[in-house]
Amino acid sequence: MKMTTEVRAFLAEPRIARLASVDEDGTPHVVPLWFDVDGDALIAISGRRTRKVRNVSANARGAVQVGGDPALQDGAGYLFQGTIAVEEDADHAWLGRMVRRYETAEDAARLMDEWKDDDTVVLRLRVERLVKVW
Repeated sequence: MKMTTEVRAFLAEPRIARLASVDEDGTPHVVPLWFDVDGDALIAISGRRTRKVRNVSANARGAVQVGGDPALQDGAGYLFQGTIAVEEDADHAWLGRMVRRYETAEDAARLMDEWKDDDTVVLRLRVERLVKVW
């Protein structure tokens, strides 16, 4: 399944995603997070020293699931599988974009001020497989 107009419209809404990575002992590690789309990739922001960043730095295979809960919104959902790269977030450009996507203008400005010195990175999932889950 490709990133169709339907999938892109679904992803345009600020939903919560779940990132799945693999711990060093092989245990799945799944966390909720904000996301955005950049071309055919899914983007998330994280503190550099988090477990998810350590996990994808050691094993780039991962997945992001968005939606799929029939009790919420429209029940639709997708699973995106592929490789995840850790990239620098120069000048907090992606952090700012993400905060503005999920927060009001006032809250976004406050959060950006609070997080201006945080060491954040971009997690870029290059989608290799896309599955509709609901």
